[in-house]
Amino acid sequence: MDQLLEGIKKIEHGFKHIVEAGGLILKDKSYNPFDLAVSFSTDEYYQVRMLATYLFGQLSADDPRALEMLETRIAHDTNWRVQEMLAKAFDHYCQIIGYEKSLPTIQKWLSDKNANIRRAVIEGLRIWTSRPYFKDNPTLAIQLISLHKSDDSEYLRKSVGNALRDISKHHPEKVLAETSTWDLTDKKTTFTYKLTKTK
Repeated sequence: MDQLLEGIKKIEHGFKHIVEAGGLILKDKSYNPFDLAVSFSTDEYYQVRMLATYLFGQLSADDPRALEMLETRIAHDTNWRVQEMLAKAFDHYCQIIGYEKSLPTIQKWLSDKNANIRRAVIEGLRIWTSRPYFKDNPTLAIQLISLHKSDDSEYLRKSVGNALRDISKHHPEKVLAETSTWDLTDKKTTFTYKLTKTK
């Protein structure tokens, strides 16, 4: 295990090495992956905390404790790479549970006071309309994303604008129908609005 952790600590970019390490841990029945993830989640190295996040994500559909750890511990991590892994972990949860069945959790996370949790949903499900259920319900996807067009967090608003721009490539009229109702006298909303435009 020490050798595995030392290996991922040496790699500063990307997710592949984290996923590979997580896969090895999940296959090795001599470890309790949840307990390992809990211990990894407070490690000083962000790569190890990314690994914790990945493991929680893989376990979350079957173990409510893992989903709770993503919400209560990982979402407070200050490293942006860990937050990117959180978004991936949440999407994995939705994929396994089913996107329609995950709607209550999606809505719960979108209403959370922590901007990292809200962002994990919006960023994790991109491209929303390539996901089952939302592919057939693009308007709902647009409405859910747009709830945070004027969020206090610029980090989150960037995800909102980018997610809507993704959708507009296939549903320009639906995104336009939403953004045409926005109050562009609000600077935060205008910031998001500009990002929705395809170049």
